[in-house]
Amino acid sequence: MITYKEGDIVVYSSEGLCEIDELTEKKFDGKVIGYYVLRSLYNKNSVTYVPMNNEKSLSKMRHILNREEIMSLIAEMPEEVMPWIKNDRDRQKAFKEILIYGDSKDLVRLTRTLYMHREEQMAKGKKLHLSDERVFKEAENLIYEEISYVMDIPRDQVLNFITDKMLH
Repeated sequence: MITYKEGDIVVYSSEGLCEIDELTEKKFDGKVIGYYVLRSLYNKNSVTYVPMNNEKSLSKMRHILNREEIMSLIAEMPEEVMPWIKNDRDRQKAFKEILIYGDSKDLVRLTRTLYMHREEQMAKGKKLHLSDERVFKEAENLIYEEISYVMDIPRDQVLNFITDKMLH
């Protein structure tokens, strides 16, 4: 089981980067439950309580990548795309699972899939479905946020950083 401590920076579901502000206990129905208190790095008013005894909630949380892992992720960026799910409801469900539980490679693969589909749609004079566009932006934001923080570069420079590293 992965353990976390106060001060750790983590990715929590679609909340993005958070700092573990404190470890605390709350009493509910006579039971004392331990919680990780997460504070968003980019929205200081956003606080999330993650119960330490809830596997489903904990599975949404992971340590951020380190510099070497970021460079490795960029070098090995998945070239393949996920198969396109034609049914809107099934596709959104699959995408939501990746946004909530996926690791960095899953997010990159999802972003690439949506990017490629958007390009195909544009070639036909069409647009990406609004819900797919929303997922694309959310996945892209999660990836950019983590790379920006770990590599200590401005968020608006992340795409150039990735492109530069992929070409060299």
